[in-house]
Amino acid sequence: MNESTRRLWGIFLAAVSIFIWGITFVCTKYLLNDFSSLEILFYRFIAAYIDLWLIRPKFEKIARRDNMLFALAGLSGVVLYQLTENIAIHFTNASNVSVIVSICPLFTAIISQIFLKEKHITLWFITGFVISILGVAFVCFNGNIIGKTSSIKFNPKGDILALLSGICWGFYSMFISILNKRKYDSVCATRRIFFFAVLMMIPLSAAGWALTSHAASSQTEQSGFIHSLYFNVDWNVNALRFSKFLNWFNILFLGVLASGVCFATWNKACEIVGTVKVSCFIYLIPIVTAVFAFFALGEKITLLGSMGTIITIVGLFISEKKSL
Repeated sequence: MNESTRRLWGIFLAAVSIFIWGITFVCTKYLLNDFSSLEILFYRFIAAYIDLWLIRPKFEKIARRDNMLFALAGLSGVVLYQLTENIAIHFTNASNVSVIVSICPLFTAIISQIFLKEKHITLWFITGFVISILGVAFVCFNGNIIGKTSSIKFNPKGDILALLSGICWGFYSMFISILNKRKYDSVCATRRIFFFAVLMMIPLSAAGWALTSHAASSQTEQSGFIHSLYFNVDWNVNALRFSKFLNWFNILFLGVLASGVCFATWNKACEIVGTVKVSCFIYLIPIVTAVFAFFALGEKITLLGSMGTIITIVGLFISEKKSL
């Protein structure tokens, strides 16, 4: 495979990943009707881990010192990124979160320049960053215009969490950049990242179960954040939840395709094209999410939200220009 064909293959892998990831916001929003944010995360990545063993049933030996990098990638790119994103979707629209998360290439560039000494921040980058943040501000207000006087009520919970998830992805991208230089098999490397992520989720799940049990025994109503972290192990509840076909479909879609397959294809695309360059495909996620959220969840495509999305994407493209 020549360099040109190899690059096209990397772009194709990135495009497929982005299309599927755009749908994940809708799947997560649907599952939040029956599951907490933490439960979705745990079940999703258990399915993903098993899927990657089926895709590549071999064990790859790695340098012991690199285990820390795999663990940090699992913490930043799975546990923190996915959990904050799931909780954000609990508090706001799926399309809103997708737009805000789409600016994570900006955080990737900033973090890469600070920690890896890569040269990404230019005047174009700063200009694009400011424009994108302005677009995100429009999106944050989207859907919060209330009353006949068109006053605006700003609820920052979901939006701030979405921004935090974008920062977490920036750190994940940095760790992936370092690991890609080690030339590990992309599927085996992704599986090891998921292994550490699931390992870290076990104490989180135990804490979530304890919170649930305490809330049930004391007959107190769970707050929004606690509700996002509960983990229900009641047999009857789980039998009811897992008896629904759409719940199975969405969990397997998130685990097998969006996580198991797409994390591996994304990491491979990063290896072929470059982490920062391929991250520009993330700009297309809000468009995919908005379309699917409109048809599947009935989320309205408002003028304010559309303006914010366009401004954000324009800013992201401007930030990619190298020099004035």
